[in-house]
Formats: sequence, structure tokens, C-alpha cells
Amino acid sequence: MGKWTQTVTAKVLGIGALALLMTIPLLQVRELVSERQQLRSDAISQIAQGWGGKQVIGGPVLVVPTLRQVAVEGQLTPRWQTGSESVLADALKQDVAMVVTRRSYGIYSAPVFVATVKIAAQFRAQDVAQYRHAGDASWQGGKAELRLPIGDLRGLQEISELRVNGQPARFESSADRLGHWPTVVVPIDLDTLVDQPIDVQIVLKLAGTEALQLLPLARSTDVTMRAPWSDPGFIGAALPLEHSIDADGFSAHWHLLDLNRSYGQHWSDGDAGVRDALQASTFGVQLYQPVDVYQRNVRAGKYGLLFIAMTFVAFFLFEVLKRLRVHPVQYLLVGAALATFYVVLLALSEQIGFGPAYALAASAVVLMVGGYAMAVLRARRAGALLGGVLGLIYAMLYGLIAAEQYALLIGALVLLATVALMMYLTRRIDWYASIPTAAPASAEAPAAIMGGS
Repeated sequence: MGKWTQTVTAKVLGIGALALLMTIPLLQVRELVSERQQLRSDAISQIAQGWGGKQVIGGPVLVVPTLRQVAVEGQLTPRWQTGSESVLADALKQDVAMVVTRRSYGIYSAPVFVATVKIAAQFRAQDVAQYRHAGDASWQGGKAELRLPIGDLRGLQEISELRVNGQPARFESSADRLGHWPTVVVPIDLDTLVDQPIDVQIVLKLAGTEALQLLPLARSTDVTMRAPWSDPGFIGAALPLEHSIDADGFSAHWHLLDLNRSYGQHWSDGDAGVRDALQASTFGVQLYQPVDVYQRNVRAGKYGLLFIAMTFVAFFLFEVLKRLRVHPVQYLLVGAALATFYVVLLALSEQIGFGPAYALAASAVVLMVGGYAMAVLRARRAGALLGGVLGLIYAMLYGLIAAEQYALLIGALVLLATVALMMYLTRRIDWYASIPTAAPASAEAPAAIMGGS
């Protein structure tokens, strides 16, 4: 049994066990990244509290109170039940111009915006008349409202224009909601607008954080949006029909019909599913941050075990092929240095960005492991070569992180090439043989150890 533990095979199994042991600090680093991500989310929430969160805005919706007689079991006289009917506009145009800046909370920052939103909505007289006489409910036209849903009212900075049929009007606060969102309302007397269309013009400024979405609250919805942000992410139920993106920002245009959504032009307050259907119909833009240091740290950590194993393999090959001896504790110290790389990378990337942080952290670990290898292997050339191999490994890791679309393909090819190289270099090793013991070599004779002349 004692003799078997000195074989090359036993050494490989021991190194494998040490590599698996290194998953413990790697998992701790991943938890640390998650903790820092949560701190960043909390910081963005703090920014949103004072500025306005992710915003949603729709067009005006005509909401009319109703009275309906309902029979009561055991009573001759029916009782009156209140409700409401909602009618959408025939045409809705929204023009959105965003001004984007950054707000910081501690070391964290988030993109915030102020959007100037111009809304023009038209309600057809025949639509209002059609729904007025539908069903058995009695419309209370004198108490009707135009409700405008806004995702976060804290971001409503200014209403510079509000006109109903050319006449100036004022929004009032309301406890009523449209779907998931609070609303501001304009009282309107439908009894004075019999057989007349309703034309609404609104210009307002809306502040928010990270994202702005819109609601297709009309038979035909036409939206144009522009902002000086060169990395937009188009999200939600509809992509723009056309868009342009350059270094100065983006512009986009959407056009949606009532046929593109799962709810109609009219519903009663008791209709089930309208609330969720409204939520599912939102569309718009997210101000994507391409340099997300936490996402890149997570991706780097996913390859941590692979690159620790590759470094251990490099040490093992030097040990076997050059007849050197490396103690398991020395493997463990090298693994600890490699695991420390991810902590240093996370700490630096929060302060100076991912690219510079990666270069500094990788350089520090390469110098540390390379210098340690010179002492362990008792050969400067061997240590320098291992440092170079480690530097190449970190360069490949950065390439994997940067190549978002092709990371899996590149990683698979690198892994295949690594296994093939290991098979080639170990093809003559007798795995049953004992590990040879070499006489100590001095640092002044690296050529003899490395096989040089």
C-alpha cells in the first residue's frame, strides 16, 4: 500500500483531490459576488427612491362609472351595484425624447433619464356610443375620467401641456389603478360630448431609472423614441419596426395594432385576466450597461476550477518529465494564490473597471506563482516558463469572458486542445512507476534541469 501511494497514478489522484478542494474557496468567491450584486441592487433602489424607478407610461383611457341592478336572493327589490367601463382610444401617438445621465450611490452608479413625452390620443364618437349602450349597465357619463397610467409617480416632474378637445385641463391625483400601475386622472363630462370625438394632447416630463416601457392602449399605437445612449436593450412584447444605433445614441419606432395584444378596446372592471394582459403587453427600452463587472466576475468564476486544474497539470508535467518533486502543500499554496485572483479581481473591478482590474490581478498572480515555482522547482527557467503558461491561461480566460456569443465554442476548443496536449506529453509515462527522486538542483544550473545546453 505504501509503495502504491508513491506512484504517478496516486500523485495524479491526489492532485485531482486538491483541485476539487479548491472549489470551496471558489464557491465562497461566488457568494461574495452575489453579495456585492445585491449591494448594487440596493444602491440602485436608493437612487430610484429619490429619482423614479423603472418607468411605464401608457395613453389616456376613458373610464366611466356604471350602475347595474342586481337581483338579491330572498328580496323582491334588486339592489344597485357600482362598477366601471374602460374604453381605449382609436389612435395613440407617443413621441419620447430621453436625456440620460448617471447617478451614484457610494461606489455604485446607474443610468437615469428624464423623458419628454408627447402624447396625442383620439377617441371616436362611435366607439363611445357603441359601448355606452352595450350590456345592462347604466353609464354615469357626468362622472367619467381620463386615466393616464404611470409606473412610478415619483418621477413625474412636469406637465407642460394638457388639453382635452383643445381646452386646457388639469390632472388630479387618484387612488385608482389601471392594471398594476397608479394613475393620474382628468374628470370629463360625457353628457356634454354626445356624438363628439375626444381629442387629448399631453406633454410631460418623466424621470426614471434604467428602463422605460410603454403600453399599447389604442386601436393603433405609434411610438417614436430617441436617447443619447449607445447600448439600448429593446425589451417587452414588441420589438421596434425600425431602429438605428450609433455612438451618439439610438432612435426607434414601434407601430402596434389592437390585433397584436390579448385584450380588446373595451372591458368592464370585473373582467378577469385584463390586469395580467396589460402587464404582458408592455414594450420599450432598457438602458443596458455593457460593462457589468459582476456579470463578468461571475463568468470568470465559472472557469475557475478548469484553470486551477490546468495550472496543477502544468506543475505535474514539470514534476514528472523533469524528475522533480513538488509537495501537495505546495500545490495547495499555488491553488490558494489562484483562488485569491478572483477576490482581487472583484475588489479592483468595482473601483477601476473590469479590464484594468483583470490586468492587475492576473499580473500579480502570475508573478507570485512564477516566483514561487522558481523556488519550488529550483530552476529559474522552469519558473519563468510556468509563469508564461499561467499568463497564457489568463489571456485565454479573458478571451472567453469577452466573447459572449462564442464563449462556449472557444472554451470547448481550448479544453479539447488541452486534453490532446496532455495525452501527447504523457504518452510515455509509466503510471505504475514510482515517482523518481532527483537530487537537489541549484538555481545556477537551470539549463541542466530544463534539458538545455
